[in-house]
Amino acid sequence: GLVLTSTYLLFPLIGLVIVTTMASRADPLLLSGILYLTLLPSTVQSSIAFTAVAGGNVAAAICSASLSNLLGIALTPLLVALLMHAGDGGGPSTWQSIQSIILQLLAPFLTGHLLRPLIGGFVDRHRALLMPVDRGSILLVVYTAFSAAVDGGIWSRVDWPDMAMLLGFSIVILSCIMGVNWMAARLFRLAREDAIVLFFCGSKKSLAAGVPMAGALFPAAQVGVVLLPLMIFHQLQLFLCAVLAGRFGRQDAASADAHVAADEQRALSDLQEKA
Repeated sequence: GLVLTSTYLLFPLIGLVIVTTMASRADPLLLSGILYLTLLPSTVQSSIAFTAVAGGNVAAAICSASLSNLLGIALTPLLVALLMHAGDGGGPSTWQSIQSIILQLLAPFLTGHLLRPLIGGFVDRHRALLMPVDRGSILLVVYTAFSAAVDGGIWSRVDWPDMAMLLGFSIVILSCIMGVNWMAARLFRLAREDAIVLFFCGSKKSLAAGVPMAGALFPAAQVGVVLLPLMIFHQLQLFLCAVLAGRFGRQDAASADAHVAADEQRALSDLQEKA
């Protein structure tokens, strides 16, 4: 519940504040991109990976990140229609967008699960072979989006001050989300493992889901510029979370070593008393 609150309430609230504040000072399409990234679901693979490295509750990370993505198939188009009116000006209708997103994201997900009894053994035996395919597909999604943006003349519209602005707002958004989530974890007295889940799963936005959704929700001429804030935010969240996950993991290992040393000391004391 806290992860979904962060993903679909806290993020959009921050996005609306930024867009409202900068309405007359920045490119409206770039502002739309900032708001769009705040409406997307959380990542799955990176959220789970960072949670595992940090010593968090991996099972809870799998559940919350997967649920965020499944709900995002309907919630993101509805939020975009409500807050951005993406169906105006030549864009597809909300229902057409949801149909397209279901076909691109939900249908492969369900197909994979239904075929699991038939192909599960093959997948498990050939993980090393299939992993590049999995990661390569995400790379192709990003490459296609960026290439389309360049072909559409993104660099004639976006200059270095705009890039600096987007990076600055990405830092602000990510810092606010992480800070609020960490305070919420303390407020609700979450165990350390669950606090890590909220910290990582509640602060991510999915590029793999955001690119096909943007193609379904916005006119083709706008997609490249709208996706630029998401591309910058995505790289920032990966770099920062990788550093933080490693730090949390080292703290967890040090804590475990301290507990082992304390247990050994207690056991030694008991033996000495008996002697």
